[in-house]
Amino acid sequence: MIIRPARYAALRAAAGLLLWVALEGAALAHGVSEGDQGYIETTSGPQIGPFLYLGAKHMVTGYDHLLFLFGVIFFLYRMKDVASYVTLFAIGHSTTLIAGVLLGTNVNAYLVDAIIGLSVVYKGLDNLGAYRTWFGVQPNTKLAVLIFGFFHGFGLATKIQDFALSSNGLVPNLLAFNVGVEIGQVLALSAILIAMSYWRRSRSFDRYAVAANVVLMTAGFLLTGYQLAGYFIGDLV
Repeated sequence: MIIRPARYAALRAAAGLLLWVALEGAALAHGVSEGDQGYIETTSGPQIGPFLYLGAKHMVTGYDHLLFLFGVIFFLYRMKDVASYVTLFAIGHSTTLIAGVLLGTNVNAYLVDAIIGLSVVYKGLDNLGAYRTWFGVQPNTKLAVLIFGFFHGFGLATKIQDFALSSNGLVPNLLAFNVGVEIGQVLALSAILIAMSYWRRSRSFDRYAVAANVVLMTAGFLLTGYQLAGYFIGDLV
């Protein structure tokens, strides 16, 4: 009874952090800062190092990516399983990122980002066992991660296509950017896994696992709602 308030305080802090990430990250989801955009649009020829950095920076600051991946690895304890799911996400993300830009495939960015928000909702519900409870079936989680990886990559591709990209060095720069994204993903996931490993050793993990996924699901709804509002009433930022 003495330490329960502290535990609730920790849970509220975690919930507040996730919700803040959803609200602040909605404006930055797949976004590129003005300075980075200016560099991308003025550069010409292969610039491998800078584009590696920009790709890694995008993933490390891509809150929608991190929320989804946090949900994906939440109940994964073996590194083999983590590597399997993350590889599927990387394949999906890389495919649509590269193909979307090179083929010039373009759709409304708000709608794509709304689906990305729903991917966070999906994973929160999946971790809560909602689909088995509601429908008596368990969706193929690996297939779902791959499919949502396609949407996450396509979301960034829609943003990149808004830039005035030079055709000189486009392919190597795009490949370097994609490699940077995967490097950033490894860095971000390493930090998440370290934090998760410490949390899993505590008794509070089992107690608050459900609450954490409810908060994750709520963050996904906020991301989705923000993007849908942007689609229907214009840019909110």
